[in-house]
Amino acid sequence: MADNRTTMRPKLRAVTGDGASKGGQGGGLTHLDARGRIRMVDVGEKAVTRREAVARGAVRMAPATVGAIVAGRLKKGEALAAARIAGIMAAKRTHELIPLCHQIPLEVVEVDFRPNQRQGLIEIQARAVTSWRTGVEMEAMVAVSAAALAIYDMAKAIDRAMVIDAVRLVSKEGGRSGDYKRPGEKVWRELRRP
Repeated sequence: MADNRTTMRPKLRAVTGDGASKGGQGGGLTHLDARGRIRMVDVGEKAVTRREAVARGAVRMAPATVGAIVAGRLKKGEALAAARIAGIMAAKRTHELIPLCHQIPLEVVEVDFRPNQRQGLIEIQARAVTSWRTGVEMEAMVAVSAAALAIYDMAKAIDRAMVIDAVRLVSKEGGRSGDYKRPGEKVWRELRRP
């Protein structure tokens, strides 16, 4: 069989410090230098601006498990309270978990839940806000992921078949790359500022 590695590997373009990719084409990877080596992006010259990101995910489980969580009947205690704290704590430590993330001053991290017993799932949404030189997308997604893991940990005694599902960015605001809104999804109103 022929070696297809070179045809299957995507062509990666490094991005220079000004955001332009090597060769003058946009859309390159900012975490690669001109020689293709991994690097931490230098954000020192970027302007400090307000940035916000919202992420969402879900934990799928038996409907009875959702009921037990919502009713507070787990032996370990209040699963959603523990998951909220886990999400907030994890967001604050994202730079320690994701190798090339910058340590940033978070102004807000909010985590909320929408249990749906009929569908057998608990949706999780996290919102992170900063005024800094880089975005908070990873902080929001780490918050959702940690909250989902905490729900699993709290309820695994009654449902080991739970599935953590669809962790994704729903929206981002601010920064040089502009705003993003995932088509077909809206940020839950209770996590928006009044």
